[in-house]
Amino acid sequence: MTNYVTMLDVLQRNLNLPPFLWNILLGASALITGLIIKYLLAFILRLTTRKNTSYSLIRSILNRLGLAVNYLLPLLVFNMVLPFMELSRKPMNFLNKTAEICLIIAFGFTLTGLVKVFEDYMYHSYDLSKEDNLRERKLRTQLQFVRKFAVSTILVLTLCAVLLSFDNLRKIGAGLLTGVGVSGIIIGFAAQRSLSNFLAGMQIAFTQPIRIDDVLVVEGEWGRVEEITLTYVVLGIWDQRKLILPINYFIEKPFQNWTRTGSAILGTAFLYLDHTAPFDAMREEFDRILKTHPLWDRRVKAVQVTDIKDRVIEVRFLVSANSSGKAFDLRCDIREKMLVFLRDNHPYCLPKTRAVLEEGVKQKNDINPFEIPGQA
Repeated sequence: MTNYVTMLDVLQRNLNLPPFLWNILLGASALITGLIIKYLLAFILRLTTRKNTSYSLIRSILNRLGLAVNYLLPLLVFNMVLPFMELSRKPMNFLNKTAEICLIIAFGFTLTGLVKVFEDYMYHSYDLSKEDNLRERKLRTQLQFVRKFAVSTILVLTLCAVLLSFDNLRKIGAGLLTGVGVSGIIIGFAAQRSLSNFLAGMQIAFTQPIRIDDVLVVEGEWGRVEEITLTYVVLGIWDQRKLILPINYFIEKPFQNWTRTGSAILGTAFLYLDHTAPFDAMREEFDRILKTHPLWDRRVKAVQVTDIKDRVIEVRFLVSANSSGKAFDLRCDIREKMLVFLRDNHPYCLPKTRAVLEEGVKQKNDINPFEIPGQA
């Protein structure tokens, strides 16, 4: 550091520039030096990354911190050379205060970028594309709330640091504190609904009645949880619609969660057949279909008569699958293939309406309209 100061003093004496030009040269050199350092670091880091991988920690650092470091490094170098500028007291104080505030803001955005780098790493480590992703969904749900809370806290602390850098604000801090306390009470009464949503969001983050990518049935709609914020939940409906619900809905009202403890699920396919249905042949065909079916997880299979009515019987085909989406496709396939099998091999058992004519009873349609009553 001493050598650096000596070098600047010698340079200043040798150039013998006017103070105005010296200050511009020193400031521009500092900013350019900071940018050069940043681009050299980025170049070296890019050489260590693997382009054929979907995730790289170095690539995440460059993407998330690149813009913030563009400001942070030049400001750091500029702050180092600031004492060597030839300025009067007032311009120097103004420049010092401006550099200090800019450094605080740049450092705050750098911390925000570090939070996102950590989020990228966790998202890569806990990938949702796995078949059984219960643990990943738990962690991602919590991570969303932690990330939003951390970023909000960093922004608030950055703003506080900027405000407290002014001496006038420190002197009136006691008065502001009292005013903030009263205002907080008033705002609390006025925003009870928003506060309840916020608290419900924190409760959901850690008790987790729902998680990211959970399959829910809410308000008669089937869909997956796509986003959980501190105030609302976005549900992606199967037909690409979006259902937006306040987050306290999931605290106050009942709903179905099909993936609460795992993604595996049971599914049913119903056929309505005549009473003459061949159950043994149906079970053999059902076993044959499932034996090589890629959607069946080989846990549960059953053929049962679940109801008998005056004209038809209700036959239930019970199957299991690793996820609700696979279960739906499997049910549709079972229903179609069993119907084709019965139609081609046992058409007599398809639903029909019977009529029984008793002997010796003349039906209304058999009466001769030209016959005179009482005559043979």
